[in-house]
Amino acid sequence: MNGELILFFVLALVAIGSGVLMLNLTKVVHMVIALVFTFLSIAGLYVMLSAEFVAFVQILIYSGAITIIMLFGIMLTRHDDKTETKIGTPRMILVLTGIVAFFVVMFFQINDLSFGEQAADLHVDNTEKIGVALYSKYVIPFELTSVLLLVALVGAIILAKRDDEKEGAEDNE
Repeated sequence: MNGELILFFVLALVAIGSGVLMLNLTKVVHMVIALVFTFLSIAGLYVMLSAEFVAFVQILIYSGAITIIMLFGIMLTRHDDKTETKIGTPRMILVLTGIVAFFVVMFFQINDLSFGEQAADLHVDNTEKIGVALYSKYVIPFELTSVLLLVALVGAIILAKRDDEKEGAEDNE
C-alpha cells in the first residue's frame, strides 16, 4: 500500500464517520462540528484529485461561511433539544451490512476503472485555467452574478429592517 491510498482511506473514513456522527448526535452544535469535519475531509479528497480550486472553495464556502451561518441560525432561534429514541440493534446491523456491501462493490468497481488518455492532463494548472476562463470568456456572467447577489443582499437588509420596524411599532402599542 502506498501513502496516497492510506491517506484516501483516512479521509474517506473521517468523512463517513463524521457524517454518521452528524446524524446520530443529539446536540445541534455538535452536529455542526461533525459537519465541518465532513466538509474538511471532502476538501482533502479534492486535493488528492488535483482539484485544488474546488478544495479551496469547499473550505472557504462550506466549512467557513455555511457553517457559521448555521451556527448563527441555531443561536438566534429557539430550538428544543429533544431526545430521540435510540435505534435498535437489528436495524443498526442491517445498516452497517449495507454500508460494508456498498463499500466493497464501489472499491472493486473503482479499482478496475480506466479513463483512458483524455483524462491524463486534466489536473495540470486547473486553477489557472479556471481563472483565465472565468475572467476572459465568462466575465459578463460573473459580473452579473455579483450584481444579482448584491441586490439580494440589499433586499434582505431592507426586509429585515421593515420587520424590525413593525415589531417595534407593535411593542409600543
